[in-house]
Amino acid sequence: MIGLIIFTFVVLLVVVGVLFLNFSPEFGGKASDAKLEQYSKSDNFKIDKFVNKEEVKLSFTAGQYVEMIFKFFRTQPNTIPDKSIPVIHYDSTEVAIYNSDIPRLIWFGHSAFLLQINSKNILVDPMFGDVPAPHPWLGKSRFSKSLPIEIEKLPHIDAVILSHDHYDHLDYGSISKLKSKVKQFYTPLGVGNHLTAWGIDTSKVKELDWWDEVKFGEFTFACTPAQHFSGRGIGDNASTLWASWVIKDKENTIFFSGDSGYNTHFKEIGDKYGPFDFAMIECGQYNEQWKQIHMMPEETVLAGIDLKAKLIMPIHWAAFKLAFHTWTDPIERVIKKAKEMNIPIATPMIGEAILIDNKNEFPNSNWWTK
Repeated sequence: MIGLIIFTFVVLLVVVGVLFLNFSPEFGGKASDAKLEQYSKSDNFKIDKFVNKEEVKLSFTAGQYVEMIFKFFRTQPNTIPDKSIPVIHYDSTEVAIYNSDIPRLIWFGHSAFLLQINSKNILVDPMFGDVPAPHPWLGKSRFSKSLPIEIEKLPHIDAVILSHDHYDHLDYGSISKLKSKVKQFYTPLGVGNHLTAWGIDTSKVKELDWWDEVKFGEFTFACTPAQHFSGRGIGDNASTLWASWVIKDKENTIFFSGDSGYNTHFKEIGDKYGPFDFAMIECGQYNEQWKQIHMMPEETVLAGIDLKAKLIMPIHWAAFKLAFHTWTDPIERVIKKAKEMNIPIATPMIGEAILIDNKNEFPNSNWWTK
């Protein structure tokens, strides 16, 4: 009887898992044959998969991977804050009417930003959900209990820029709430298939390859290389492209790294589009075993130098636990390296405004120690 109960439970678990994988909208969409034909013309697409410029090898075995999964869900000292981290909140009216000549960035934690520039509202990797996973049981909750402004209170969004399709950057729940507010979405090749599967009209989605540029009013958006990977479900690894982005107008040049290991592409981007007034560069969720896809904190500073950035901001930290380092280790290591290299860095609290103007001071407090 006990054996029958266990067998029945296992069968039910498998059935539920199969149904979830096949019918949950969280996993997004797949490319049509016509799209695959289009992607095959890209230099970054080989044998039905997108690839990095150089071969990327992760230094762990299948057994070590399974061990890391179990380790991730075990309690580890100081990998998450003891209490909810502080957030600066905004009134929806103040956000809606912001029209200063000085571009403003509001950080939502991790890699999510609202950029207000030239009376335009641009969202970058707007992951506003609580857990970066296809189901809340499969991940850890956000470090803060609230956001600077809730999705429902955001103003009209002129453009959304997405770097890749991982759950901590592309969130089904956030996109579902945002899509009626957004004029246009810009993504690397393949990521648009998720958006159209979620009910966004194809006319509002523009996919770009590395080094492609598109005009958006007075702006140029350039899709630039990154060294990473993609995938949201079983069997779809590298089915979409990953990227960094350049946002440029006549007065300002801004860089967003997305997720990336450190390599020569940062210098190539710096040579082509730099110097940058402001560069948002990932610094967290790293490990020596996967440093080729997530750079170490010291490399964050080196990337800023390669980009010829006047000011860098370490991102991809202070929101989620996705690695085994302590939650403050990324920013502490970046600060140490930046001091050695005499590189200015911005360290805003979540919600603290960053004004991109050389005449203004930038936020640089050690808020996480207080």
